[in-house]
Amino acid sequence: MSFDSEKLYSLLPAVYRIRDIELAEQLDNLLTPSEQAELQLLRSSSPLTEKQERRLEVLEEKRQRGPLKALLSVIAEQSVVLADNLEQLYDDFFIETCAEWAVPYIGDLLGVRGISVFPGARFTERAFVANTMAYRRRKGTAAVLEQLARDVTGWDASVVEYFKLLATTQYMNHIRRENLSLSDIGNSHWLEFLNTPFDKLARTVDVRRIEPRRGKYNIPNIGIYLWRLGSYSVTNAPAFKLDSGRYLFDALGKDIRVYNDPETEDEITHLALPINVPMPLERRILDRHLDTYYGPNKSLLVTVDGVDIPIAESSPPGAALSVCICDLSGWTHRPAGKVAIDPVLGRIAFPVTSPPLPAPTSVQVTYHYGFSAPMGAGEYDREESFPSPTVDIKVPAGQPTIQQAINQMSPAGGVIAVTNSSVFFETPAIHLDLPKKREIELRAANEQRPVLALSGEFVVSGGDETDVTLNGFVIAGVLRVPAKDANGNDNKLRTLRLRHCTLVPGDISALQGMGGSPPVTIPARAAAPVLIVESKDTTIEIEQCIVGAIQANSGARVSIRNSIIDASQTDAVSYAGLSGDDPGAPLTIENSTVIGKVYTRTMKLASNTIFFSDLNPGDNWPAPVRAERLQQGCVRFCYVPPGSQLPRLFRCQPEADGDVARVRPVFTSQRYGDAAYCQLSTACAVEITTGADDQAEMGAFHDLYEPLREANLRAALKEYLRFGLEAGIFYAS
Repeated sequence: MSFDSEKLYSLLPAVYRIRDIELAEQLDNLLTPSEQAELQLLRSSSPLTEKQERRLEVLEEKRQRGPLKALLSVIAEQSVVLADNLEQLYDDFFIETCAEWAVPYIGDLLGVRGISVFPGARFTERAFVANTMAYRRRKGTAAVLEQLARDVTGWDASVVEYFKLLATTQYMNHIRRENLSLSDIGNSHWLEFLNTPFDKLARTVDVRRIEPRRGKYNIPNIGIYLWRLGSYSVTNAPAFKLDSGRYLFDALGKDIRVYNDPETEDEITHLALPINVPMPLERRILDRHLDTYYGPNKSLLVTVDGVDIPIAESSPPGAALSVCICDLSGWTHRPAGKVAIDPVLGRIAFPVTSPPLPAPTSVQVTYHYGFSAPMGAGEYDREESFPSPTVDIKVPAGQPTIQQAINQMSPAGGVIAVTNSSVFFETPAIHLDLPKKREIELRAANEQRPVLALSGEFVVSGGDETDVTLNGFVIAGVLRVPAKDANGNDNKLRTLRLRHCTLVPGDISALQGMGGSPPVTIPARAAAPVLIVESKDTTIEIEQCIVGAIQANSGARVSIRNSIIDASQTDAVSYAGLSGDDPGAPLTIENSTVIGKVYTRTMKLASNTIFFSDLNPGDNWPAPVRAERLQQGCVRFCYVPPGSQLPRLFRCQPEADGDVARVRPVFTSQRYGDAAYCQLSTACAVEITTGADDQAEMGAFHDLYEPLREANLRAALKEYLRFGLEAGIFYAS
């Protein structure tokens, strides 16, 4: 049965419907003044977009909605809610379709222990419950332990049985030819996976215990390796151009490690191989297995002038160029007739010829990079962050540039979607000058990663009750919310939302566009504030972003969640007022990592956050992190540098003066562009790695729940590990 209000309304006798419409026409308050003005504007506009036509229908229906139709609309809405609830109750009987809250209850029916629900987490233990019977049938085998680790933690995993790698006297009836006591160090096949989970070199016995991660090679020891870093794709993106013969994979000109695209294992009995886990590609491994990792729909691909560069073995007769793997650390090794690729540095070099080959008009790359979480701009699923699936204008299909799309947007606002991962050499400006509510969202289409290379400042302004959302962009430059708009009026922009964006922190290399005449060049920029908020009444919302230093007027409001704010140096200013030495806007920050000094008017709330900042000798700041008003706000479960001036602290670290040197954040890397950027090191103090309010780690990767994932895996191993064996859990990345 349909619960549509229009269908229910049509079932009524016509006399009641006519009377209801007459009552609606007698009422003059069904539409607000702004809706009446919008209705008149839509009626007079032609042609209308699909979204405008739907809006016109909604307004016309609301104008004719009498008391009876309004009542039926409420009944229809509640009927839909009831029907959806009944359908979900049936779905909750099955582990494949049940709601997340039902997973532990189904697990209880199977006697599954140690199931936890993590609010807001991007992983689930649904697979752990679903595969329980398969675990129990193969209990104690390495394949089950590997699948168990993968299902419980949500990370890729590999299991190593160390008794197979012991250098022992071999039984003549069971000779292991691959397990030799001596290793040929001149054979690269032996050494290519050295000190990784796939290392096959035999070792002498190590009597230290494996559970505290001290010893490994012993008869009862099992090693479980987990890959905390994931592999994220960049598809058909322009390469960074150094000159006509040298390029880099990263569009912003950074040296990056290229990762493989992991292949999913189909069977529970299959043990992971290097191709099944997100690992950085080494030169020798890629060279030896080039056909496995290179090519369309694989880990990396180079396309020149629209043609995919092939590998040498498959080059057609007469092919001009083919791919080879080289060490390009000095850009010196550039073989003739080959396009050299260095996966360790993310570099591409064309051969030097005489006479020189014509410079390519376009060099595009498809590759994968490593990172801890879907944060900042990236080709991952962001659909849940879209308020509406509707798109009004597409770039470049509908309009060739972002600015032209903004100019063509209807007065009511709407959504502009960029549908590729190109670099846009333009400096757009958004100005919403109509009074009252108007919203515009500039988004990267789902699973796209466009880059905005700004030659100036990206300026955003608006009138009363106007909102702007930026979603999914890498922005190389400065985003400014000025005090005055282009017409000299006060900027009354209500809200600026940044979701899944990267406002590149630190230095930016000079960027050069390809194929243009004259070529577009963006000058290099030193580390500087990338978000400047001058307007007084604007609210800035930052979520799942990577952002450089911020300067915000003390009359504005800033809210930050699950993000990284990076001034590049711990003694640089990451958050302050417009002068860089005055208090910035009142700040609410949760589950974030801040690198640099902070000065805010009011620290309204800081929770599960790392403030990683220092003072230099002779610094004129009295404290690395401070708030102007100490009687307002709360700081809870955070790392706060000693000497900070903040409102009352609750369960913050370090708690005692004697712990200052030990309890300090230790990151695997602090360089933007590295795979382990802002990832807490395994050497970091436990007070920080488990110091959040729910015993997860502090900082931007709080929602990964890494300590709780490991604790759940240790609990599950007690049931599935064979008697007499001992397991150690190691992080492979």
